[in-house]
Amino acid sequence: QVTLRAGAELDAHRVNQYTLTLRAACPGEEEVEERLFVRVTVGQALRCDTPFASAEGDVVWVPADVAPRTPLYAVLPQPLGGLTFRLRNHNTPLTLTRRGLVLAPASGFDRSKDTQMFRLEIEVTDRHGHNCSGTVRVEVLPSHRPRVTFLEPQRAVTVPEGTGPLEVITQVHASGDNVRYAILAPTAPALFTIDEVTGNIRSTRRLEVAHARLLIRAYNALHPADYDTATLNVTVQGTDRRAPSCVPAISVSQVPETVSPGSTLVTLRCTDPASTGGNLHYALEGPLASRSHFRMEGPRLQVNTTLDYDSEAAAALGFQFTATIVVSAGGQPPRSTRVPVLVTVTPVNEFTPACPNGATFTVPETAAFGSAVGRVAGTDGDYPWNSLEYSLEGDPGPTQPFSIDTHTGEIRVVGPLDFQRQKSYRLTVQLTDTRNDLDPAKRRSRLCDVAVRLQQPVLDQAPVCTPEVQELRITAGWGSRQPVTRLACQGSPDGVTLSYAIAGGNEDGRFRLEGNTLFYLPDDLPEPRTFVLLAEVWSSPGVPRRSTVVALVVHVTPRSTPVPPSTTTRRTTLRKEPLVVTLTEASWHPPAWFVAVLTISGALLLAALGCVARSLLCGEQGRGLMAAVCSSCSNRDPGKPLLGKRGEHPGALSTLSRPSSAQGQFDGRAQDPRTGRDYLFNSVTGARRWI
Repeated sequence: QVTLRAGAELDAHRVNQYTLTLRAACPGEEEVEERLFVRVTVGQALRCDTPFASAEGDVVWVPADVAPRTPLYAVLPQPLGGLTFRLRNHNTPLTLTRRGLVLAPASGFDRSKDTQMFRLEIEVTDRHGHNCSGTVRVEVLPSHRPRVTFLEPQRAVTVPEGTGPLEVITQVHASGDNVRYAILAPTAPALFTIDEVTGNIRSTRRLEVAHARLLIRAYNALHPADYDTATLNVTVQGTDRRAPSCVPAISVSQVPETVSPGSTLVTLRCTDPASTGGNLHYALEGPLASRSHFRMEGPRLQVNTTLDYDSEAAAALGFQFTATIVVSAGGQPPRSTRVPVLVTVTPVNEFTPACPNGATFTVPETAAFGSAVGRVAGTDGDYPWNSLEYSLEGDPGPTQPFSIDTHTGEIRVVGPLDFQRQKSYRLTVQLTDTRNDLDPAKRRSRLCDVAVRLQQPVLDQAPVCTPEVQELRITAGWGSRQPVTRLACQGSPDGVTLSYAIAGGNEDGRFRLEGNTLFYLPDDLPEPRTFVLLAEVWSSPGVPRRSTVVALVVHVTPRSTPVPPSTTTRRTTLRKEPLVVTLTEASWHPPAWFVAVLTISGALLLAALGCVARSLLCGEQGRGLMAAVCSSCSNRDPGKPLLGKRGEHPGALSTLSRPSSAQGQFDGRAQDPRTGRDYLFNSVTGARRWI
């Protein structure tokens, strides 16, 4: 019996045929030598593309200024479903996604280094358990991007007096990538502000005659060390038209979401430079979504409706409401001043987390370490919604072999499970809300009960077929196919779907197995022929697959050949011959003359030693007696052995029955495909023993 060595791997792309030279010899006969050819065919295995799967791996070159989390490499082309990607080495800032994409670091690459190289060892596994692996080397090259540069290092701008707040004065522009702008001097600008993205410079209040010098910096947002500066001189010229002036010129306030309607946010102090004596009029303008929350009571800005932080509308506005207060003075032409209003709503932790309904999970007793049990989905009415932290009461141990993820609430197995010792566990999970209040110390929590039940595994057994061996006789008929027999098999557990396939004996394709029915495909058979088919039956696609093999002996008689009088299909269960397992051990039996010589030499040596000892003990009196004994020993016929011949027949090899301790000599376990019984085997001697 020739078997595949344990741990061997076959690759049809490298070696598709093996030639084995077998030698056999019987006692007293000459040695016979024959060759056995083993052909390896391509199977259904997952293979990675080259050069990813090569020894050197695939190489990717990227610049150092690539944006963070940019896809750099795809392990396998999409779409390929059911694949799992795992990074073997974790000493790298690169990220591997579940879709097999290699992403740049979240903070980008270090541009201060000339050349960087990262090596990733990636393993790919499909849903059938097939896997392949490969290597990707990412080499980071120095960046050649353009530096940030101002087109005009110095500029002078003149604006008229009375320019209102937040009006665009001018715009600065710098070349480069990811450019952002900031005012360096004065450090606390009182008249102007700059948009960091567009470079627009706006006034912060109504401008009067003045002169200002601004120092502006442009920099790369991803690499702040790359920057340039420019100087802007702003001159405000006086005009004859003067509008009312208000303090403050911009209203910026921050209020909690529980502020009550009617509360005053700001009171304007406005004066008319023209001193016409007319009254000032206050009106509110702006988007309806923001303006509807406020009202004007003279110079006072008040809350009109509840400012709910926990709503989609507030989240869409960024929890900031904007409006504009228009202050108008009489006279011709009409003069007015606009005061921008920005109200930021802060969160208040109002609601206590809620427990999920019926938090009960089931986990197999054989669940491995780290297996997911279930997810506790707590809820919280404060925005951001369901922003919770999860924790278990008590430390993990024999009485609580579970842990919970702090952020997701997923429960996992971290200890051994024993259904016989404890069939269920009751866990106490604490839900604590986070980021729901301006004060991080103001948090709410709730305890929830979670039940975890253990489930005993269901053993997967091989199907049982009755009978296991059938002998059938058919006469080839007309048509495309002819039914032969139907296999009667039952799987475990009951009701499981069985799969059938012809495992051997159908090399010419004369039979087909559809479900559990065997069909014969009639053709021009010249003479009666007997086919021996092996049908494999299995119930589970698991690994290893447990199956049963049914032997079918089919005697086919052609239409032109006389058939026996009886056309009844006969099913016979062949008698199973017992399998006798013997172990041949090498032993050495020396010939009889060698045993005799060795025995005589030993006896003479003992006699000589006895004579010497006697002479030393007895002195002169015992010398004569010992001399006689020594003389007698020396006169014995050397050809006559002192001991009898060995009772065993000499030979080179002897066949022994297997001792009881032979089980330790077996190094593998397998299942017989014909009977379904398990047995132990020795991969060196080929010996087997039934379990």
